[in-house]
Amino acid sequence: MKLALIGVAIGLGLAFWVTRYMATMLFGVEPTDATTFGGITAILVAVALLACYLPGRRATKVEPTISLRYE
Repeated sequence: MKLALIGVAIGLGLAFWVTRYMATMLFGVEPTDATTFGGITAILVAVALLACYLPGRRATKVEPTISLRYE
């Protein structure tokens, strides 16, 4: 999850920087629209959290001795 948050932070920084150059191509949306940036950030963090949670939950259901004997 830490890597996902770092990636989101870097992506937000780059997105704010790139919007200056793309402002002429955006129609009906401000280049630094807080709702758009916040919504996309929330979706990305939620997907990353789900991607971390599901395998972790499945791993807790495996007995440790079985997984150690497997190798």
